[in-house]
Amino acid sequence: MAPSSSGSCRGFPEVPLIRITCAAFLAIAVALGSSRSLLADELPDLGDAARVDLSPQLEHKIGERIFNDIRLHEASYVDDPDISDYVNLLGGRLVAASSNPAGSFQFFVIRDNTINAFAMFGGFIGVNTGTLLTAQSESELAGVLAHEISHVTQSHLARQMAREKQSSIATMIAMAVGVLAARSNSQVASAAIASAQAGSIQAQLAYSRDFEREADRFGFQTMIKAGYDARGMGDFFGRMQQAGRVYENNAPVYMRSHPLTVERISDMESRAQNVPYRQVAGSLDFHLVRARLRVQMGSSGEAAGEFSRQLREKKFASEAGSRYGLAYALLKAKDVVAAQKEVDALLALKVSSPMIAGLAAETRAAGGDRAGALNIYRSALQRFPQSRALAYGYADALLAGRQYDEALRFLDSELQLYSSDYKLYGLQAKTFAALGKRLQQHRAQAESYFLLGQLGPAVEQLQFAQQSGDGNFFEQSQVDARLREMRKLQLEEAKEKKNGG
Repeated sequence: MAPSSSGSCRGFPEVPLIRITCAAFLAIAVALGSSRSLLADELPDLGDAARVDLSPQLEHKIGERIFNDIRLHEASYVDDPDISDYVNLLGGRLVAASSNPAGSFQFFVIRDNTINAFAMFGGFIGVNTGTLLTAQSESELAGVLAHEISHVTQSHLARQMAREKQSSIATMIAMAVGVLAARSNSQVASAAIASAQAGSIQAQLAYSRDFEREADRFGFQTMIKAGYDARGMGDFFGRMQQAGRVYENNAPVYMRSHPLTVERISDMESRAQNVPYRQVAGSLDFHLVRARLRVQMGSSGEAAGEFSRQLREKKFASEAGSRYGLAYALLKAKDVVAAQKEVDALLALKVSSPMIAGLAAETRAAGGDRAGALNIYRSALQRFPQSRALAYGYADALLAGRQYDEALRFLDSELQLYSSDYKLYGLQAKTFAALGKRLQQHRAQAESYFLLGQLGPAVEQLQFAQQSGDGNFFEQSQVDARLREMRKLQLEEAKEKKNGG
């Protein structure tokens, strides 16, 4: 488990996402004050109205810090490998078809019923569970993500900040907090702005109409190139416009931060009409993810009752989705026998997905059939080698079965391919701990913390590794070398903070 920390940002309300965003954006002042090599131009003197440029490297650094804060401290962050796999697979398909196919992007989900999605510095894109549950097809969801991807590829957030020429670092931070806060919660964003006395910023919370039209245009091209239904974007945003009329002054958050106009909707519909019609096959995983979220958003019993009704009345968008939801709800309710029955019915549909395989393995394990679970994982990983959810599930199953040597071999092979996966290092640390290899345990845990942006705890773990009293000369030397690297990074961070202060 990663360490937690607390803190506040003077002048801003103590609301989790705002507190995190504010704390992370204080890093902008530090980075701008000290990382001159990362900027196209030096930071202007306070009061200078010249433009402040953020390089791609600095944008990524800022976005990464915000993302790390969110996943470490924000309770609404969805830490579900199946859901994360899905949005990143979908997002990756869109990025490959975007104007910057080589760009670095990370997609994540926030547990919130409101309809919203937001793009942060450096290609970090969040989407609310409400958006996933409201979209009626994967093409509609793809339209939303393609729009947000285009905000990133066209550097809209940085361009907006530069356009305002906010030379005061404090004002720039307040503006950035407000802009991102609006993507999450309009009311909280307004409070943040008022408390920061950033009067003129409120008018700039929403992306400009020019930026919105540009994101529409590039986003549309992206989703078409990626093979999605051309009508998806217009259908989703059209429904949002109708919702705005119903809600009047209480419009969905997405409409407040991404203002819709009749002209924009008309443009989307016109573009779709000019594209030859193409039948787009439905996405099984889209329905599975929605079913999984519905179970997580309420009680297992209520979810099981709803999916049972859908199947009984044959009123469902996807039978596999409803059967998956019922099986998952029953497993969550610890009714393993009933869950296994529904998993068998699901498998009888002859549909294939890493999510179905993972649920089948979990159900077998819950019923005491660990060997059966391991066999399912092995077979599924042959078909879906990129699935992080299956990899974590298999490693956990090996640990539960005390097959520690096999677990280490598997994790080593995975880390050769996914060296930036902090969860793999965490599982490796658990395995070494079970084997009593303390040096290796602390070394692996250090890498997990480091990838989460927790440099201090990572250094502490390496110090524990030095003091462990086990490990050979080669392993000790590796720990010493890595500790020197991290301490050097600590000194650089301290220097940045001092210069930025």
